[in-house]
Amino acid sequence: MPIIDTGATSAVSVSFTSEAAAYRAHLLAAEQAAIAQHHASLEALHQQKVQEMGYEPGTTDPREIASQMMQNWYGWGSDEFACYDRIITQESRWQVTADNPHSSAYGIPQALPGKRMAAYGADWRTNPATQLAWGLNYVKTRYGTPCQAWSYKRAHGWY
Repeated sequence: MPIIDTGATSAVSVSFTSEAAAYRAHLLAAEQAAIAQHHASLEALHQQKVQEMGYEPGTTDPREIASQMMQNWYGWGSDEFACYDRIITQESRWQVTADNPHSSAYGIPQALPGKRMAAYGADWRTNPATQLAWGLNYVKTRYGTPCQAWSYKRAHGWY
């Protein structure tokens, strides 16, 4: 009957386990660094966009910010703003900290979940420009225009 040297096997097993753990830690650190770099680049892009339109945080009404973004970024005029105003008035009354008690929807555009807006800036909970940049992109991507989004909202009760 063969004799197994459990001491040697345990040493090899421990060595392999610690190497695997070290490798996993290295991969995790690399992934976290990549994520942090991605968030930093999104934040920089957001700040660049805000500067391009001449918005000064804390000095402008959210409706004015939305109007500027709609015109400067998408070429949408007052007719599209009127539709967006109807949506946002019903959703959040233009309140930056609007929080739906029945869901995790948050902010001016009532993003669901609210943390989706973090892709547009770390200040997504408090900055109307960050929330509106996300919300207008959402409308453009999903519906095409604010009036198309308003039409959908009227038919379905949500957008």
